[in-house]
This record gives sequence, structure tokens and C-alpha cells, in this order.
Amino acid sequence: MVILFDRFNMPESIYEVIFATKQQIIVAKLLILDLKEKDNEVTKTEMSLFANRLHEGNLITTIDEEPYLGKKVKISYNKRQFYDRILTPLKSMGLINYDLYKKTYKLSDSFNKEMIRVGLMWLQELRKPPLDIKKT
Repeated sequence: MVILFDRFNMPESIYEVIFATKQQIIVAKLLILDLKEKDNEVTKTEMSLFANRLHEGNLITTIDEEPYLGKKVKISYNKRQFYDRILTPLKSMGLINYDLYKKTYKLSDSFNKEMIRVGLMWLQELRKPPLDIKKT
């Protein structure tokens, strides 16, 4: 996944940096909240139940954004799109880890470590001497 951002117009929320639409932001926030409520880790079955509740429109929550601020709202999101557009990007960026042996999803700090690594890669590039390329 590619993250494009303007450092002069950085959004307030990490979700707005990562996701393109308001609906994706809302669903991602709900997923992270669900994980936090369950001690930062859920089983594969629990994740599937969360995706099914979204798919069937059975997930009711209070949204912290206009025009729904403070109102209870039913959230509906396609199950396949949840896995493709929400969970997979969160996993590939290191915000959520999947343990193959325990079959659990867990919140992770790997994203932070990778961003530090990217910054260090840039510092290495800055310190390299210019290439001696002959111009013709």
C-alpha cells in the first residue's frame, strides 16, 4: 500500500493518512476499538464475526464525526471489502499482526518501526557522495 501525504497539511488522525474514504476510516476505527476492548488481540473466528456483523449491518455504534456526531448509527460494510480494503492494508503496513500458529490478530507497533527504518534509509541516501556520472 502506498501512503501519500503532504507534510504541510498533515491530517489530525492516522486513519486519515492511511485510508481514502470516510467510510473506510469509520470501519478501521471500529476495528481498532474492538481489538483494544479485547486486550489488543482477537482470534480468527472473532475477526470473522466482526466482519459478518459489519456485512449484515448489525454493528451499531456512536460516531464522532459530523453529521452523525453523538448519534447511534448502524454500520454496514461488505465483508470482502473489509478484508481487502481495511484488514489487509493494516496487516501489510504492520499496524496489525497475524500469528499463524495461534491464529490471532493483534495490534502491533511494527508500523512505527518501519517508518523509522524508512527515515534511516533517507538519512543514508543523504550521506552518500554524488555519483561520478559523465555528462555528454
